[in-house]
Amino acid sequence: MADDRPPAGRDRSRLETAAEKSGQFVESVRHRSGQAGRLRARQWEITLVIAAQAGLAAALAALIAQHFLGSGSHVFAPAAAVGTIATAIGQRARRTFELLAGVALGLIIGDTLRFVVGSGPWQTGLVVALAIATALLVAGKGGPLVGQAGGTAVLITTLAPMESGLEVPRIFDALVGGVVGLVVVALLLPVNPMRVLDRAAAPIFDVLCEQLAELAQAVRDRDSDRTLRVLDQLRGSDDDLGRLHDALSGAEEVVTIAPARWHRRQQFHRYALSAGHLERLLLDSRALARWSTTALQYDEPIPPELPDAIARLGAAVAQLRTECRGDDAFQNTRTQVEECANLAGRAAARGVRSFGDALVTGLRTAASDLLRATGCAPDDANRIVRAAAGAGEASVHPPTRRHLYRIRPTRAARTRRRADLAARRRHDGRAGLPESGRPAR
Repeated sequence: MADDRPPAGRDRSRLETAAEKSGQFVESVRHRSGQAGRLRARQWEITLVIAAQAGLAAALAALIAQHFLGSGSHVFAPAAAVGTIATAIGQRARRTFELLAGVALGLIIGDTLRFVVGSGPWQTGLVVALAIATALLVAGKGGPLVGQAGGTAVLITTLAPMESGLEVPRIFDALVGGVVGLVVVALLLPVNPMRVLDRAAAPIFDVLCEQLAELAQAVRDRDSDRTLRVLDQLRGSDDDLGRLHDALSGAEEVVTIAPARWHRRQQFHRYALSAGHLERLLLDSRALARWSTTALQYDEPIPPELPDAIARLGAAVAQLRTECRGDDAFQNTRTQVEECANLAGRAAARGVRSFGDALVTGLRTAASDLLRATGCAPDDANRIVRAAAGAGEASVHPPTRRHLYRIRPTRAARTRRRADLAARRRHDGRAGLPESGRPAR
């Protein structure tokens, strides 16, 4: 029976494996909780600004409706102001027009059908169904237009028989609330668009820089488990990308409608161009992690220039974020990108196999996308990367000039050469040659 027991070394190895996996899980949870805490800290200021905007807009809308729209509660004016600010961040102007159009559509359908079919429970359902269907056909999707059309239709069919004159106050309440919301956003409390954009892009920049550095070290150590963890970390950035898209839309709205922020337009467009390419860089980095993992699992040779190129790519991303905040011409970023492509070319010249070659191609693709983030045209970016990689290959294996640059003469040149040779022979009188033109023996 003793012989049937597993060896002690096997038990220790299983225990060590379980301990290692539990340690990795704890570290992953700790890392995610740290990221969540940093994200909440970054969003805290923006949350306070939006809350202050909503409170101020609600107070102003209620005050204006009370003093200028006659008697009544005018509940919808502050509600429309809050809805304009809080539910449509980044698209407030368009959503305000949708809100007004939804109210008008609900009034038209509700009043028309109320006179045709009357009032009652089933009439209310019919009116709301037709109002929602019409709004969906007009808008093509859900949103303020559809919601307000349905809500206004409900009010008209249920309250109009008991209280007349609801139509005009409803329209003016929506108009006052929407206009007050836009005024608060554009004139009274406009957010800093650059701060909003930088706080939204910071998590993506951080994960790219950290994980590219980690991937480079894992490739140096030939640790495929670490490269897989890098891939998992890079895959967990989809929520950050969604927040970045919302921030881009919101910042663009502010620099468009807020006169106090017009001087930020050029800086915003510069930053937005770079931030818009972060999704491409994330996809490129995931591809690098996948190819690195596969190359290590197949035990392919990894030239030392490959992890150096990955590390240089991460340094270029960090430099891009630094130069986005200033007025530099991205010269340092482009220098880092060219060095990354040069190292990738050297690695290819040293000798790689199929997955290593895919890794080199992924590095060149990421370098090209990073150059495009600095404002380079796609053709110029590809040309710069191609030249840098070619220089790296040439530094390892210099080309043989006589072999590479030998130009084959054209047919006309060969004909002229034969004619010149024949003329020279006739001029020399064929000295020392027999009549046949062959050397004498």
